Amino acid sequence: MKTILSLEELVQFIVSLVLFGQLPFAWWWFPALILLPDIGMLGYLVNPRLGAYLYNIFHHKGIALLSGVTGLLMHQPVLMLTGVILFGHAAMDRTMGYGLKYTAGFKQTHLGTLN
Repeated sequence: MKTILSLEELVQFIVSLVLFGQLPFAWWWFPALILLPDIGMLGYLVNPRLGAYLYNIFHHKGIALLSGVTGLLMHQPVLMLTGVILFGHAAMDRTMGYGLKYTAGFKQTHLGTLN
């Protein structure tokens, strides 16, 4: 099952690349921004609860889709870019087994316990 989920997330990451290709930004922006959503991990410096909350906000695909679609409807390329980067990053992380976090600690995710 984990292999199927990883492949599904890989396809979603590829979709984020395709969507990015439709935006009016140079290609170097994608690798420059793709790790930016991990800024949510800074909450772990305060405590695991805040860390999980912030991490999950920056890795929630619903928020990514809302941002991207809102940008599309409002003709705002930067908002579309935000959605594509958030979506692509979440898919990339989940391809590698990093899921949404529980408040018990960074290694406790909806995809299982990290090693």
